[in-house]
Amino acid sequence: MHRTYSMRATRAPTASQIQNPPPPPSTTKSGRFFKGGLGHALRGKTAGAFGPDLAKKLAQLVKMEKNVMRSLELVAKERMEVAQQLSIWGEACDEDVSDVTDKLGVLLYEIGELEDQYVDRYDQYRVTMKSIRNIEASVQPSRDRKQKITDQIAQLKYKEPNSPRIVVLEQELVRAEAESLVAEAQLSNITREKIKAAYTYQFDALREHCEKVAIIAGYGKHLLELIDDTPVTPGETRAAYDGYEASKAIIQDCEDALTNWVTQKAAVSAKLSTRARTLSTRRRNNIKARSEGLDLSGQDAPLNDQDGWVPAGHHQHHKDEYSEDEDEDEDELEGRTSHSVLGSEAGLNGGETRGRSQEAVVA
Repeated sequence: MHRTYSMRATRAPTASQIQNPPPPPSTTKSGRFFKGGLGHALRGKTAGAFGPDLAKKLAQLVKMEKNVMRSLELVAKERMEVAQQLSIWGEACDEDVSDVTDKLGVLLYEIGELEDQYVDRYDQYRVTMKSIRNIEASVQPSRDRKQKITDQIAQLKYKEPNSPRIVVLEQELVRAEAESLVAEAQLSNITREKIKAAYTYQFDALREHCEKVAIIAGYGKHLLELIDDTPVTPGETRAAYDGYEASKAIIQDCEDALTNWVTQKAAVSAKLSTRARTLSTRRRNNIKARSEGLDLSGQDAPLNDQDGWVPAGHHQHHKDEYSEDEDEDEDELEGRTSHSVLGSEAGLNGGETRGRSQEAVVA
């Protein structure tokens, strides 16, 4: 700006920048071949016209977002120019109007810079969406190959039902379907991961931008209070302006507020209704349960009935009964096995048992 104090001086990184380092400059700020409305028109008409069918819709979205970013860049640049022009115009006005318009120009210029920074963060969202588009484009060939083999098999079955090539093509189709399943699963996983990351970038950037603009707007209204708008009669002289220090202090307070702003101190928060919160929590719990698997640890309750349980070592007959039951189970299992092998109750094992019993009696 032209006098007194300006927020354009070199400053240390803000608390928000320390917590969330700024991204590199937007990819749309350099390498322009077409500028202005011509570039907008070309991108709007050619978006999605080329490339794989699977990626055309998202390609169109990415191109449209590029137009949005170009517009944001233009708004940021023109806002800064307007801020400078406001200060220039105010130089010729009365002292109070001149000082306040100078400081208002500082604030408006700051909004322009915030919009320029917002473009850089917005580009993070756009680049992340482009990565989904690239994955979609890489999946398209596997779909095309599978469809091509399917069409060839159908054609051969119609023209040459006994052709040996049908078997070969069916084996190729199995491999193509396996490759396609892997590619589709990868696309599904990456799409969910990237879309959450992309719009997190956008909403975080939008929230920071809007909160800081709201801060500037609040201090701008405080500056306006320094202008004496009391009507005067012709020939009457207004009192001398004594608000220079106040205006500088307001600008300093605004800079401090912007410097110390972090997401945790945001004034605006999205509060869900009880119903929305309950449904959202239920959805998150369902997702968590599916990802971690079912917990069956609490399904079998511990045995707390001490009166009905007696240790086996305290009573001998419990041990004998358990042994007899165990022997019966083994005999039953052995009998079922013999029956299944020989197909008859009077099998070889039965004969051997009777023979051993007779030998014991003779002895």
